Amino acid sequence: MPIVRDPLDPKISMWHFLAFCMRFFREKMGLSLTQCGEIIGVARSTVSNLEAGRRRPQDDQMRLLDNAYGTGVLFQVLLWFARMAHDPDWARQIDKYEEEAVSIKTYHGQVVPLALQTDDYTWAYVKASKFKDLDAIMAIRTAKKRAYWQKGDSLLTWTVIDEAVLARPVGGVEVMTRQLEHLLKLAELPHVSLRVIPFSSGEHMGVDGSMQIIGLEDRDVAYSAAQNGGRLIESPREVRELSVMFDRIGVKAAPEEASRQIIKRYLESYA
Repeated sequence: MPIVRDPLDPKISMWHFLAFCMRFFREKMGLSLTQCGEIIGVARSTVSNLEAGRRRPQDDQMRLLDNAYGTGVLFQVLLWFARMAHDPDWARQIDKYEEEAVSIKTYHGQVVPLALQTDDYTWAYVKASKFKDLDAIMAIRTAKKRAYWQKGDSLLTWTVIDEAVLARPVGGVEVMTRQLEHLLKLAELPHVSLRVIPFSSGEHMGVDGSMQIIGLEDRDVAYSAAQNGGRLIESPREVRELSVMFDRIGVKAAPEEASRQIIKRYLESYA
């Protein structure tokens, strides 16, 4: 007998509500997973994953469901609200997207992005955090870094940081020295682009906070950081806007070789 799982709790998030409605209307129409898959052009397993919240539906799929079920624009609007609403499970979803990513573009104006941090640099920020179980947080961040680089050159890394990141002596001189040496090694990798926005570039759009553009095989998603959390962005329009912002910030950055020279100057100052 096939395993029949209970539907998701629609009160947890808008994504759960959307998945709940997909299953509710499918069963109300008397359709099997396979029949629903034929409507939106996907396999039975994909429909199962959509209804279980393991995959996120796309605009064309919701439009096809609305047409088939005679629901007007209900599913399309639910998808819009799900993308716009705060998702309490956003951190886990970002981890999933990073596992599937073919490229990741990151900008940070205050801190070396996690994937590029040494463990000592990471530990310095963990100790300065509000968390109580520091060892557990450190283990999570360390594991995430290891997983990031396990993909090798199949994952293109585009990183832009502000010169302020290099000027802040996180963890002390020795920790910062090793961190800058680490950045220089990573910058030599063919699948890594690392650029620095020098102070001389003046004002730029990055003052509003850090961001990440995650390139998947079929689309891009984004993450915008903020105090006490952040927001996973899946709306194509918003992702495009953030991608344009990343490019405009990048215009202020020095070329790759010049950026390495900036890092080397700071490395010499710490040494």
